[in-house]
Amino acid sequence: MTAFQEGPAAPVVTYDVEGPVARIRLNRPEYRNAQNSAMTYALDDALRRATDDDAVKVIVLSGNGEHFSAGHDIGTPGRDVDQSFERRAVIWWDHVDKEGGDARFARESEVYLGMCRRWREVPKPVIAMVHGACIAGGLMLAWSCDFIIASDDAFFADPVVRMGIPGVEYFAHPWVLNPRAAKELLFTGDRFSARRAMELGMVNQVVARDELEPTVLAMAERIAQMPRFGLALTKRAVNLAEDAQGLRQGMDGVFGLHHFAHAHNGETAADSLGGLGAREMAAHNKSRTAPTEDD
Repeated sequence: MTAFQEGPAAPVVTYDVEGPVARIRLNRPEYRNAQNSAMTYALDDALRRATDDDAVKVIVLSGNGEHFSAGHDIGTPGRDVDQSFERRAVIWWDHVDKEGGDARFARESEVYLGMCRRWREVPKPVIAMVHGACIAGGLMLAWSCDFIIASDDAFFADPVVRMGIPGVEYFAHPWVLNPRAAKELLFTGDRFSARRAMELGMVNQVVARDELEPTVLAMAERIAQMPRFGLALTKRAVNLAEDAQGLRQGMDGVFGLHHFAHAHNGETAADSLGGLGAREMAAHNKSRTAPTEDD
């Protein structure tokens, strides 16, 4: 197993190969696999490694600990929004010496929207194996995969409208759900259970927690019997059809609205997140009958 490091003793993503299957695991379980930039680039390293290994036919993405991912890191000690990033997904300037929207647009174009688009184009099938929380930025990771197999204890939510922001940066909601379900998910900020998500077409299968891993690996082994180039072309074909339905253009438009919301918050509230950090979101969620992010 190879570990990609956040620091000297803190691997944030692990990588190993089991037969034709590459296993990539998010590994910040103490923070519910909240995604900082260190994790983003470690995940990109792992996906590139799996892509370059001809022995790997299928990739499985999962999370260590109790949850798949509780979203972007908005409050852990490892939060690194003020650090320089590599420019792998987009050609844009760095953000550390910029101010306001200039800095935020640069970083989120690369680390959030750009990276998820990059991962969507990985030329091998990628299965998201989801258990526990899959919230906000966690949705972005799962949606970048080709399909989702979830345990019956998994739940999905995008509660960022509470911050006055119209959804996460990789705005695939109306395509992975449907427009009315997307509005419900966003307007309420409530959790969708794995069963509900499957009924709406976002999740392919729901199984008991103890059956999740064997079910996913069995599916990966079946897919691995297909020819590598045929799988790559088929994935590209479906992605092209989805883009023809407006996915990429829609994301570009909503990304602008997303940043307009950040700017509005900066003028009217305590900060670009509407004054709602990790603690505030958690406190708010605990007061709700339908718990959401960080609860």
